[in-house]
Amino acid sequence: MKSISAAKPCEWLAQEYRQHRQVFRAEKIRFRGVDGRDVYNIAAPLIDEGRAVIPARVEPRDSEFSEVIFFHETPDGVWSRVEEVRTFRGLQDPFHARIHGELVFGGVEIWTNPFHNYEIEYRTVFYRGESVGDLRLFAVGPQWMKDIRLVELPDGRVGVFTRPNGSRYGGQAQIGWTILSSLDDLSPDSILKAEILPDRFHPGEWGGVNEAQRLDDGSIGVLGHIAYRSEDGALHYKAMCFALHLDEDVVTPVRVIAERSDFLGGEAKRPELADVVFSGGLVRYEDGTAHLYAGVSDAEAQRILIPDPFSVAAPCPLEMEA
Repeated sequence: MKSISAAKPCEWLAQEYRQHRQVFRAEKIRFRGVDGRDVYNIAAPLIDEGRAVIPARVEPRDSEFSEVIFFHETPDGVWSRVEEVRTFRGLQDPFHARIHGELVFGGVEIWTNPFHNYEIEYRTVFYRGESVGDLRLFAVGPQWMKDIRLVELPDGRVGVFTRPNGSRYGGQAQIGWTILSSLDDLSPDSILKAEILPDRFHPGEWGGVNEAQRLDDGSIGVLGHIAYRSEDGALHYKAMCFALHLDEDVVTPVRVIAERSDFLGGEAKRPELADVVFSGGLVRYEDGTAHLYAGVSDAEAQRILIPDPFSVAAPCPLEMEA
């Protein structure tokens, strides 16, 4: 896979984005039945047996030990937990995709290792089923790898985005890409064979894929995050996108499409997380707009209405006001 241009620093991309920023609406997503815990790092809604449901990370403010709960929207606009669906304990940062008509759901499984001073360890796990009520575990990713995402390709094969990290990659997480014949081939070994996509992140910065969608022209639209740590220790995460043109074997440059100031103000899990946006999913509309669902500041879930980053005819603000 070839890149069109070299990677640029996150703040350079953010400044470029601010020159044409368009946010039509921002709103917080409210949840019921979580006993005062934070709900954040949601995926976009999916249609399950005729209704929209959202999987979301739920955890106490002072803990990283979360669970993923499915919620449905009630007539008052609040999302309530789907009681008949299991809670996925020890899971973070849920995602979903449709592969050959089947629902694929997953997240980051965490646990403490008693043989390593009870340090937190993690891996990505994958479930499949016809609906959220019959999901069954079918694959796991390599130890210490988050942000593995799947997409069905035009020829029926399965595209896999990975997130390799470690000293081999400059100490920061990169984005890998590989193609499998089917879901049955998904395994730690096949994931580790992914090639690194070039020129995604500037040295010292990192990121990952949060969602991938097949576009009308056969390319793959990628929604993700780009991040860095400033000298004061604060983390800065921004929503970004790029595209893979499979027929040309080309990957487009990373573009910032949202940052924390685009969302409504709110609390943060810790002060150093105040400037964090973790993309969850993109719901695209025929009028050229899209809802970006995201976790913000590791404490809340919100969505913003923006120009569709994968549309060639996004509206301007005056059109929205009309």
